[in-house]
Amino acid sequence: MNTLHAQWFDGRTARARPARLRLLPSQGGPRLQLQALDGERESLELTHRQVGWPERWSARRPPPRVVVDLGAHGSLQIDDAGAWQAALAAAGGRATLAERMQTRWSVLLAVLLVAGAGVWAFYRWGTPWAAAQITRHVPLAWEQQLAERALAQLDDGTFQPSRLPPERQAALRAGFDKLAAQVNGAPALRRYPGYQPRLTLAFRSGMGPNAFALPGGALVMTDAMVEQARLLPGTGDPALLGVLAHEIGHVHLRHGTRMVVEQGVLQVGLGLALGDVSVLVSSGAALLTGLHYSRRHEAEADCYALALLRQADLPAAPMADLLMGLDYDMGKKARRSTGIEDRADEPARPRPGTDWFSTHPDTRGRAERLKTGAPTGC
Repeated sequence: MNTLHAQWFDGRTARARPARLRLLPSQGGPRLQLQALDGERESLELTHRQVGWPERWSARRPPPRVVVDLGAHGSLQIDDAGAWQAALAAAGGRATLAERMQTRWSVLLAVLLVAGAGVWAFYRWGTPWAAAQITRHVPLAWEQQLAERALAQLDDGTFQPSRLPPERQAALRAGFDKLAAQVNGAPALRRYPGYQPRLTLAFRSGMGPNAFALPGGALVMTDAMVEQARLLPGTGDPALLGVLAHEIGHVHLRHGTRMVVEQGVLQVGLGLALGDVSVLVSSGAALLTGLHYSRRHEAEADCYALALLRQADLPAAPMADLLMGLDYDMGKKARRSTGIEDRADEPARPRPGTDWFSTHPDTRGRAERLKTGAPTGC
């Protein structure tokens, strides 16, 4: 029963020795018994782990012969591949998942679907959750050092000293300090208990209307943003405080640190799931996921800003009007770069597709939702 004829190359001589082998069931998998049929009548018995079992194949495409690795005892050649496969199955041999994937399309597709769903779940929920847990243990001092280096580099090449009068800067900082103080009285605005960064506001010129937050509590607003709020009707300082509330949200939600951690977690996850991925795949994944997580962070910061403004009894409409004004100006510049003239009865909008790689897409939609008090995701 389950007896096969084979050629045994024992590694001691160059000739093939006729042999008879049997595959017998055992607890750890089939074991192999071998009996030489030449004059020496040598016998051998190997456990499942001592045998290099060949991979299985599709019944429609059997190999011409089967080669079995016996390790230090040489190898076997079986000319009847079908008989070998039948004997292995009768002895309790079970195909591995990898073998079933290679021989059955249904198994391959099922595994690909499960793997794809797992990667998507890790990307959608696992990475943000893991990043949030790791971020809890990142020291505030490390964030502050990172922010100092980043701001120093920007000051060396991009920024110039602010041209705002000192009294104007002092007035804006006073409003900012009052707004920041509201966080201490609202536990709901503090996602990370015990995280108390010192919030500071700096002004710079040399860049268009912008405001951003660095990890550890440093916020920067450009002179052009202050000027934009002065020129747009219905905005002014309340609009600037709304923008700063948004940036305070980035600080207290630790979005800068989370972005670094999320990219690291995702790269490790992709490496474990896909192996040694190419630089192109790695860079593309970093770009797309960075955009996705950045947009999620922007939505979270909008919700935070709305809650903080309510806590401070400040309106959100001026901030929304400022965003709309910025969106209008960006649209005009984008259209003029293509030679398209703006129509008086049509709001200027960016060129189609310019939002695809933007971390702040649909600015007008965001502004309208802020104005109604219902940002996405709150």
